[in-house]
Amino acid sequence: MALIIKNTLTQSFETFKPINPPFVGLYSCGPTVYNIPHIGNYRAYLFIDLLKRYLIYKGYEVKHVMNITDIDDKTIKASIEQGISLSKLTERYTKDFYNDLNILNIIPASLYTKATDYIKEMLELIEILIEKGYAYKTEDKSIYFDISKDPEYGKLSHFKLADLKQDASGRMQNDEYDKENANDFALWKAYNEEDGAVFWEPSEILGKKSIISKGRPGWHIECSTMSQKNLGESFDIHTGGVDNIFPHHENEIAQSECATGKPFAKYFIHNDHLLVDNKKMSKSLGNFYTLLDLVEKGIDPIAFRLWLYNSNYTNKANFTLESVRGTQIALEKLRDLYLNFGQEKGQINGEYKKSFIEALDNNFDTSKAMALIWQLVKDPEIQPADKKATLLNFDQVLGLGLDKIVKEIIPENIIRIAEDREQSRRNKEWQKSDQIREKLKDLGYEIKDEESGYKISKI
Repeated sequence: MALIIKNTLTQSFETFKPINPPFVGLYSCGPTVYNIPHIGNYRAYLFIDLLKRYLIYKGYEVKHVMNITDIDDKTIKASIEQGISLSKLTERYTKDFYNDLNILNIIPASLYTKATDYIKEMLELIEILIEKGYAYKTEDKSIYFDISKDPEYGKLSHFKLADLKQDASGRMQNDEYDKENANDFALWKAYNEEDGAVFWEPSEILGKKSIISKGRPGWHIECSTMSQKNLGESFDIHTGGVDNIFPHHENEIAQSECATGKPFAKYFIHNDHLLVDNKKMSKSLGNFYTLLDLVEKGIDPIAFRLWLYNSNYTNKANFTLESVRGTQIALEKLRDLYLNFGQEKGQINGEYKKSFIEALDNNFDTSKAMALIWQLVKDPEIQPADKKATLLNFDQVLGLGLDKIVKEIIPENIIRIAEDREQSRRNKEWQKSDQIREKLKDLGYEIKDEESGYKISKI
């Protein structure tokens, strides 16, 4: 069985064939560490984790590199607004990012690369582009990439530059813009007072005289440098959200391939947007959620992870609190079933495993994979120990952390109090029932009423 993926570069579904099997080089666009990521950002990181887990599950040796953008327009602006150094700002949010990855049970990357650690390599790449005639210096001493010199520019976004702009000699200083404003983009931004103390002296860093003046890198050159330095000039997979397709990934391809004369990434895989109540996430609309927001609303972050499996990564996903709370109930049920299967771990069921692989081989059909799991846990023909073994095998990919679930032992006195409350409910002694609930809460336990009875858990 072969993995079929959607390659943005060719706009087609393709059989995954790595360049040097079983090795897979995987590069992911990581966070720009100027603020706390929202749950839309984490859709991308959770898909990357699913992809990586599945490649490992299928026997590939994955080297995963993820960048940390700690120098760009946004980080500089935020550090100045907050009155702190750039490094202090980015270190704080990088730490928060790593903590969130742990909460979501995301496997760490093989290597996290900070842009500020690769300034020398960026300068070397820019000098190559200048020497080859693809880049030029402007009057303000910035260095720009000349998109008119690249005949393949636009091949990821699938547009022809001539159709959008007859005169492509304009320049775009901002890191982010849309393709209707396609222009030459900044590889290196000359120093200006708005950058404060954030700048580098190229001649000092390179140890020789350079045409590049004092300043800082543009956003796009950062990822080209970090990916090629750690995965080679050509590697297998580049991932990111659809918002990265243009200009970021388009510009990465242009500058990388013009510098090396070789293909950049073989496969580009992009996840679609996360909507909230069918709207784009926005602080002004009050629908902007971080992981902490979910936790404060009583939502387990792993329930958010499971909720995402309802939609294919190539489709928009519409987040609502009601829907994710429904998924949380399903997650709790799955955890209970898993614990009730007992301590013994039996044999992985071959037929279910085959169907599981078929689902994920089909461009990561996670909704079908989850339907298969519910079928498995209810299957009367499968022994509990075998169900447990099969679930654990599948969870190597899904990352729900079932192997970390431990059956909670409720003290006998707490059970007796809960039974007294249950009897009060049967007798319709509602006031007494509520009093007992509060007593349990004071003792550190929460009781939830369910169709089959009640459930006690430690607060």
